[in-house]
Amino acid sequence: MRQGFVVFTLSGRMMAEEVAELKALFDVDHRTIVLDLRDVRLADRDAVKFLRDCEADGMKLENCPEYVREWMDREKT
Repeated sequence: MRQGFVVFTLSGRMMAEEVAELKALFDVDHRTIVLDLRDVRLADRDAVKFLRDCEADGMKLENCPEYVREWMDREKT
């Protein structure tokens, strides 16, 4: 918890299998969650779409790797 937000620190690889687990965890108001992605080293397309959708729903992403941010931006169009 930090200033009323629940902070989740993710690390390693984000693949479709992990996305399903995260979706189940985040069945709440996305505006109360912060994802710290500092230690994410690899993400697949499902993970990038998931992160894009979470951010669109109001979730805050911190320390997002540049390649993930660029990919998310390309997926918006």
